[in-house]
Amino acid sequence: MSISILILTLNEETNLLRCLNAFAWSDDIVIFDSFSTDHTVEIGRSAGARVIQHKFSDYGSQREAARKLDYKYPWVFAVDADELPDAKLIAEIKAIAGKKDNPYVAYRLRRKDHFMGKWIKHCTLYPSWFIRLYRPEKIFYEPRPVHEYPTVQGEIGELKGHLLHYNFSKGLTEWLTKHMQYAEFEARVGIKEIANRTFDWKSILFTKDPVKRRRALKALSHHLPFRPTLRFCYNYFLRLGFLDGWEGLTYCRLMKMYEYMIVLKMKEIERREKGLPI
Repeated sequence: MSISILILTLNEETNLLRCLNAFAWSDDIVIFDSFSTDHTVEIGRSAGARVIQHKFSDYGSQREAARKLDYKYPWVFAVDADELPDAKLIAEIKAIAGKKDNPYVAYRLRRKDHFMGKWIKHCTLYPSWFIRLYRPEKIFYEPRPVHEYPTVQGEIGELKGHLLHYNFSKGLTEWLTKHMQYAEFEARVGIKEIANRTFDWKSILFTKDPVKRRRALKALSHHLPFRPTLRFCYNYFLRLGFLDGWEGLTYCRLMKMYEYMIVLKMKEIERREKGLPI
């Protein structure tokens, strides 16, 4: 099948084989690894994938480096190892790969986030859109620390299928550790956005691009007081997270804690820069 698959990894021995099996129909699977210390590389090579290692600096730079690789086919479908395509999505990307005179250079899709074996529909901000199928020469990523979005040079299409995201598949400890790193990155971005004191009201109020709107709202949120509590109320009440049951309540509490980690990291960074004790 004339489509290349890109899988970004770091210590993904728990998830990688299942992900590889989901794309066994492709004869060009590339694993772009951030120097894993577990059996990720061995699993990938044993499955016949190409494994390329690259030192991680930030998420935007990592995806940009992966974009520049030599792929066998014009279209690349990029996933993380804890994501799986559903049957509808697989059928769509196969059809696109064989299409001639395609007016689109990239496609965005939705993701279903799972927690405790359940799709958490409401409080995970579904539907959030991600660009994962693209022609590599038509996009590029800025060196953004976290929540990276590509700039696309051309028309963007939409896919009806979903990625199934199992971001707790390596356990709660790993999730917390990863989000501590995210909090560090987000805190540095937040400090810059607060200093700039500019708001992209056009994207917040008028854009039809869901990715641009979400990014603008995220920037606005750094200026709001009581962010952790507001995040919980937004997810649990306004986004109807209570309909997700106990799993939804737990997820909302975790995201409130994550927001609080960002706030604390921002204070820590600011104090360090002023030479004050932590």
